[in-house]
Amino acid sequence: MKMIPFTKMVASGNDFVVIEPKAARINLKALAQKACDRKFGIGADGLLVVGKSRVADVKMRIFNADGSEAEMCGNGARCVALFVSAQHKAPYNTQATIDTRAGVIHAEVHGDNVKINLTDPKALRLEVPIKVGTRTLRVNCINTGVPHAVVFVEGLDAIDVKGLGAEIRYHKEFAPAGTNVNFVEVLNNTAIKVRTYERGVEDETLACGTGSTASALITSFMLQAPGTKLLHVHTRSREVLKVYFKEKNDRFEDVWLEGRARIVYTGVYYV
Repeated sequence: MKMIPFTKMVASGNDFVVIEPKAARINLKALAQKACDRKFGIGADGLLVVGKSRVADVKMRIFNADGSEAEMCGNGARCVALFVSAQHKAPYNTQATIDTRAGVIHAEVHGDNVKINLTDPKALRLEVPIKVGTRTLRVNCINTGVPHAVVFVEGLDAIDVKGLGAEIRYHKEFAPAGTNVNFVEVLNNTAIKVRTYERGVEDETLACGTGSTASALITSFMLQAPGTKLLHVHTRSREVLKVYFKEKNDRFEDVWLEGRARIVYTGVYYV
């Protein structure tokens, strides 16, 4: 048996198993599937693998609960920033850079409040018509490190997020990689409420950092109010995330995601 030290972390209801593997020959896909299992493993939405980087303070790899590897995870990156801060025994005022498959991101840690500067969003598409069952939905798309679809709804609490989310996630419009799906209810000009179906978890999660960011950006664009912005995103976990950004000439830049993160416990996982 191999013994793998791990740290269990959570950010806005997204929970992760964080490891720093010393052995090179660990099957990370299989490890993610086993460790993230909520009955027979530790239980988590994903596995975060922290290692060395030539271009940043650390490198982060993200494996979903199904074993697939993602390019980026907003709440996961906030957990890694806190993890790095705790490792350096300076948890109350730390800056760090994190190397991800989506690019290098910057992080700021102040106690349990963690703020990350995401890579510039891309691939904006508005009101893409897709047929789901017998109806046609207008879906908005943007990549905030990973692809996201945003659907505006009324009565968000009554939406079948898992059922409808899966249909959109696997729709041929987003093949072959698929997409994450966010259902958004606008509360006012500065606040939205979001529920997310996450690709790789294949279910609704309590929060999604890149999804909250995508939802805020699309909402701002649809409200047609360019300039420097701050939107409050109410998640399923009831935490309110903050998304800051600048919008200019139909482009978004200097995008930040802010919210709380914490270490839940540490332990050793037996493989």
